[in-house]
Amino acid sequence: MTWLGDAARLRRQRVPAVLITQIGVRGHAPREAGAKMIATADGEFGTIGGGNLELTAIDRAREMLRDAVAIPETLTLRLNDKARNQHGRQCCGGEVVLLFEPLPVVPAVAIFGVGHVGLELARILSRHDVELYLTDSRPEQIEAAGALEPGEATVHLRHSMLPEEVLEDLPTGCHVLIMTHDHAEDFSLCDQVLRTPGLGSVGLIGSASKWTRFRAMLAEAGHDAATIHTIQSPIGLSALGGKHPATIAVSVAADLLVRFPSAVPGDPS
Repeated sequence: MTWLGDAARLRRQRVPAVLITQIGVRGHAPREAGAKMIATADGEFGTIGGGNLELTAIDRAREMLRDAVAIPETLTLRLNDKARNQHGRQCCGGEVVLLFEPLPVVPAVAIFGVGHVGLELARILSRHDVELYLTDSRPEQIEAAGALEPGEATVHLRHSMLPEEVLEDLPTGCHVLIMTHDHAEDFSLCDQVLRTPGLGSVGLIGSASKWTRFRAMLAEAGHDAATIHTIQSPIGLSALGGKHPATIAVSVAADLLVRFPSAVPGDPS
């Protein structure tokens, strides 16, 4: 499998990695310029030539993963008997320049309810490098979501009459936004969200009075106050008012995007 296939598979599996590319060669080296490999915390894919050159590169890649380094960097290594490192010497006689590019686990967002606001929000988020999960109990809304212009996001569409069942399939750290057309559906999702470990932030669309009713109902369902408080409602930036769907979507997207690191070394939380 090529490095591109390995990178795609690791992205699907949500495994952080570093792509190592030999971008420069002077003199003799085990591999040519352009040779690539990928290193994860506990695995390697491909090769840039083996020996202490490769071991040194893997060590640095894993240091980057451990320290959550998000910015690409280069490293120059001399391959002669005077250039010793912790793995020994490699006497090819040349010099190589390596480029290390982090391949982060991208943020994941699940929108339950792709009505007017949900569609506008999906349109905005689809232009970002995220895993976007769109769920609705109405097939026509899923069809409308499928017609959105493709963007950077990887979009997962799901029609479900019991959308709370989708929660158990979401990746760790997934941010959840609840905005269905039915308050009963909203409440069921809120209840199930609080019973689903490992999610990221949770937001519920609606007024302050709706949230007051939901808080009381969630307490009656057995949730303690601290747990209920993990749901944000109303959602969006308080400084950005307006009730037009596009305005609400911009507000919610902005509030969500500030929760994302500029690059994510592991599952977002």
